[in-house]
Amino acid sequence: MPNWGQVMFQDAASSVMFQLISFHDHALLVLTLVLTVVAYALLALMVNKHVNRYIMEAQTIETVWTILPALILLVLALPSLRILYITDEVSQPSITVKTIGHQWYWSYEYTDFMNVEMDSYMTPTSDLLPGDYRLLEVDNRMVVPMQLEIRMLITAADVIHSWTVPALGVKVDAVPGRLNQIGFTTTQPGIFYGQCSEICGANHSFMPIAVEAINTKSFMKWVSNFNQ
Repeated sequence: MPNWGQVMFQDAASSVMFQLISFHDHALLVLTLVLTVVAYALLALMVNKHVNRYIMEAQTIETVWTILPALILLVLALPSLRILYITDEVSQPSITVKTIGHQWYWSYEYTDFMNVEMDSYMTPTSDLLPGDYRLLEVDNRMVVPMQLEIRMLITAADVIHSWTVPALGVKVDAVPGRLNQIGFTTTQPGIFYGQCSEICGANHSFMPIAVEAINTKSFMKWVSNFNQ
């Protein structure tokens, strides 16, 4: 969960999100260096009154300021492309969960098990317990085992939704008639909140997502409760 006044990302709960935060810091450092050099050059031009006649036709400096930005773009583009491919990679998923977006709630189907499916509605403010988050708590959380790869199959039944959990680095559109796929692995136990990130109608702000990561033994016990 973010804190009051927080201006940076939430703490990463998956390896992909950790790499996204690292790339953000890397890009911010490059941007800071570029802005520092440009600011120094502008200040020098405004303050310095001397003219160097050798700079009037300086092929060397023109070569430098053409090649240097290209190298900077490569330094940014290559890590970006690597992370882009990592986010779409689903190698050996342990569990597949089909997610269906409705107006205005989510449905989850655990296709590896029999009769494990549920609807997830936002908990009304009047029903919240002490410690629950308003507009983020749901009646049925999506429960997954931690440190195992989860494959999400995401679609919608009516309009376009977006299944988004910032701490996991996951944001996938749920499009009617289309099945999108993404994978993630939680690195630690906990409850990770998200919300629909598409403007999907009147109650768009009231279809939250709650992912609960637990150990494998507790997960199997949770699954067995559906068949009792």
